[in-house]
Amino acid sequence: MKKPAPLATFNLLTRKHLVRSAWCVTALLTSGCGAARSVEDQGPKPVPTLPLPTAGLAGQRVGLFPLTLIAAEDSLRWDALIRDRRPNLARADSVIGELIVGRAPEVNWIPPHELRSTARRAIGIATEPDQMGTAVLRAEKLDAVPDPLRTQLRSLSALAGARFAVIPAALIYKRRVVGRTEGRLEATAELTIVMVDVRLGRVVWRTVARGLGADPWTSLTGAVKALTPGVP
Repeated sequence: MKKPAPLATFNLLTRKHLVRSAWCVTALLTSGCGAARSVEDQGPKPVPTLPLPTAGLAGQRVGLFPLTLIAAEDSLRWDALIRDRRPNLARADSVIGELIVGRAPEVNWIPPHELRSTARRAIGIATEPDQMGTAVLRAEKLDAVPDPLRTQLRSLSALAGARFAVIPAALIYKRRVVGRTEGRLEATAELTIVMVDVRLGRVVWRTVARGLGADPWTSLTGAVKALTPGVP
């Protein structure tokens, strides 16, 4: 059998190499596009929820402030959340308070209704917690509590005998479609919650807790439970 000339052999190997390279490039582009579509479908992954730092608060009195901001994306059509703001804020406070107090009993929590009573007994000295601008604390990079909120928190917490305040700063509901075939509509509750050292006037802990559900209260329940992992 006649051996191929060196140049012919080089051309043959080159063609095979180019075909193989083209196939590899095509595969990489295809997989890359698929990955891009997958990332686009899923969206950016949220930052994991930080658990409540209850170990360092065990036995201490800690004020649990009421929620003052609740909102939902228009696409959810949960207009009643905005229209009936006061009763929905009260219901959200109930869900948050019952779950946090029940799932973190090592802390001596001062719930919203007790903070309100304390403020009403000290008219002219303390501001009612529902009238404070605590929603400003939802700002991600805010570390120092601005006045007059700083003074208000310090005054009410001093009367209640607490150094730390746990404050739900905002509850936002965002639309989410679950499943490509069913197209089931659910919502993610995003609860921004902070802890303030009222003596220093500084935010010492912050997280966004998330929960998924078909209605506002199921998703909020999931979000609050995420604050105390390891508890059923």
